[in-house]
Amino acid sequence: MRHDGAMASPVIDLDELVPIVGAENVLRDPEVLAGYAIDWTRRVQGAPSAVVRPGSTAEVAAVLAWADARTLAVVPQGGNTGLVGGAIASAGQLCLQLTRLDALEPVDVLSAQVTVGAGVTLDALQLAARRVGLRFPVDLAARSAATVGGMVATNAGGLHVIRHGPMRAQVVGIEAVLANGTVIGDLRGLLKDNTGYHFPSLLCGSEGTLAVITRVRVQLVAPDAEQAVALLAFDSADDALAAAAALRHALADVSAIELVLADGVDLVCRSFELAPPFDPPAAVLLLVEASGPAGVLERFAAAVASLTGVLDAKVADDAERSAVLWRYRERHTEAIALLGVTHKLDVTLPLRRLAGFLSEVRALIERERPEASLWLFGHAGDGNVHVNITGVAADDEEIDGQVLELVARSGGSISAEHGIGRTKRAFLHLNRTDGEIATMRAIKHALDRNGTLSPGVLLP
Repeated sequence: MRHDGAMASPVIDLDELVPIVGAENVLRDPEVLAGYAIDWTRRVQGAPSAVVRPGSTAEVAAVLAWADARTLAVVPQGGNTGLVGGAIASAGQLCLQLTRLDALEPVDVLSAQVTVGAGVTLDALQLAARRVGLRFPVDLAARSAATVGGMVATNAGGLHVIRHGPMRAQVVGIEAVLANGTVIGDLRGLLKDNTGYHFPSLLCGSEGTLAVITRVRVQLVAPDAEQAVALLAFDSADDALAAAAALRHALADVSAIELVLADGVDLVCRSFELAPPFDPPAAVLLLVEASGPAGVLERFAAAVASLTGVLDAKVADDAERSAVLWRYRERHTEAIALLGVTHKLDVTLPLRRLAGFLSEVRALIERERPEASLWLFGHAGDGNVHVNITGVAADDEEIDGQVLELVARSGGSISAEHGIGRTKRAFLHLNRTDGEIATMRAIKHALDRNGTLSPGVLLP
């Protein structure tokens, strides 16, 4: 296990936090702390001095002011669904657990906006929108646990980026607390407001290093009248990605294009006793979702019929059958997790390089770690590939570096989602110049002079 960002513990009286958040929200039992001290991949192990659970912005501000005055490091944590250890507190640090910030205000139907606490889950936000006939457009498989604050802090993308963009595109207001306890932000949700620096843009993707997000105002969208899902079989990634491009250009209704490979689909089927989608199995599958005004199915079917290279297809136009097709994509993460500790390298490639990268990274793993297994899947519409490696040591950073160097050489990003966190910080130079990293450090120092927030995260 990794123990990153460790620092000597100052002599601190944690009982001083009890009047701020209540005794029941200052957790110190080692067995309880263990549940907050390991990330989803099981590669990053922390050792927080305590887990503090504030229930309001005022409590967050008081805790941070207390910690900053004592130079005690604080690491914010939401649903802890990240894959790079960015929400794990190390020895001598406090874990600031934010799931109690779960207030969900009434939806403002006139502006199609809603203000939510940082601890509200994506599931809860989506449900609140549906109840008033609207929709929150960002979606991800971890929807039941992922929190809005964490999704903003990591600029989560998910399944519908090609239609609606990532979290950054949905945020119209933010409230946050600086390391010294100062509350900043604006939750009015004005679409036009040019009065200086834009805090939502600054904090979205900042990974808890600049401020602790406490509330967010997000934009909602109108629901689609109809939806259809197709699972398409291909002989090769080149054929599949050519079809994906053709669909994006021909059909404005496309809202998701997901790519899975034969070995991953087979693993999902074996792990969860699902019937294979096609017989014989296809090398590459595209899961395509289209949604929009009435007539989606007809437009979708016509677009699919015009594609070349499609070996077979299954189409669903109702929720139940669509969910059956989505399982072959969405259950990949669960199935891979059953194999043990996984190196999860979530990366983005230029679409023109995506097919080549799939072959190159497989050749790299076969050459450098022949004992390992490689599982590839992702968002074919935006070039985001989930590179999963099992069967290698948890602390094998060399293979991580080799994959990320290949990504950088291919013109891609070493972090499509989840951020840099702890596990990728040593590789930030692959995508950022010395000048850019120095600028980020300067911004960090301006907002957090004592380095209180998330030390060891993002910045190398």
